[in-house]
Amino acid sequence: MKLLTFMHDGKPQVGSLSLDDKTITFSDDFTGTMMELVRSDQLSGLKSAIGLSSQQVQLADVELLAPISGMEKLICIGANYADHAREMGGEPPGLPVIFNKFPSAINSSGGEIKLPEISSMVDFEAELVVVIGKRGKHIAHESALEHVFGYCCGNDISARDWQKGRPGGQWLLGKTFDTFAPLGPVIVTRDAIADPHELAIQCRLNGDLMQDSNTNQLIFSINFLINHISKFVTLEPGDLLFTGTPAGVGAGRKPPLFLKPGDIVEVEVAGLGILRNQVSADR
Repeated sequence: MKLLTFMHDGKPQVGSLSLDDKTITFSDDFTGTMMELVRSDQLSGLKSAIGLSSQQVQLADVELLAPISGMEKLICIGANYADHAREMGGEPPGLPVIFNKFPSAINSSGGEIKLPEISSMVDFEAELVVVIGKRGKHIAHESALEHVFGYCCGNDISARDWQKGRPGGQWLLGKTFDTFAPLGPVIVTRDAIADPHELAIQCRLNGDLMQDSNTNQLIFSINFLINHISKFVTLEPGDLLFTGTPAGVGAGRKPPLFLKPGDIVEVEVAGLGILRNQVSADR
């Protein structure tokens, strides 16, 4: 099931996207948010409401919102593709490199990526994002995917001059400017993805292919990451896990290539749609 959040009659509405990605089906009888749906396991309730009193609208006619917001944690994995680790001047890590963004960085497909006045090295990072659906601590590796609600496209926008160029390396600040976590356009439920470790992943900048890989190149699998992270913190429904980006980012190019106003960035993960954002100056 492809789930999304969109504006309807002046308020957010959760709906289901058709297989051809053109039509949204929803019901006014379901008034919960995506976060409420995930946290209370109301997916069957949404399906029932749509079945009893469904309405339809064309995707092209609505304003998309971030598919989910209001999460407690937004956890990111660095250097989780060997080719990306090397293009950034390092070697594949022996344990996951973990950092975070603030939930205030969440952005939607169609939303603008705002370039901060205090950064001149803003970069793109196509990623597969995992939406946690079940609370857990010390989650077993073999049952980790049972804690997943679904998957979506994400873009880990990064101000490289803050991430690495300031004293101490300001990873958090470089990653968490407002609008720096585009997400969407949909969340695809876990049951609709046969294997999250066999998904093509691409990033295009103004139509030019920048990143082209597959999640089978992840150093640390989703199972491993959920198991590892849950040894430190309790994962809650709605928490997001950005699983890392492959080679091809702007900072790894010669010469480097950073985002500028007017650019169009697209992230596509097989079966999860296309996350599209335009870049603008933050004024």
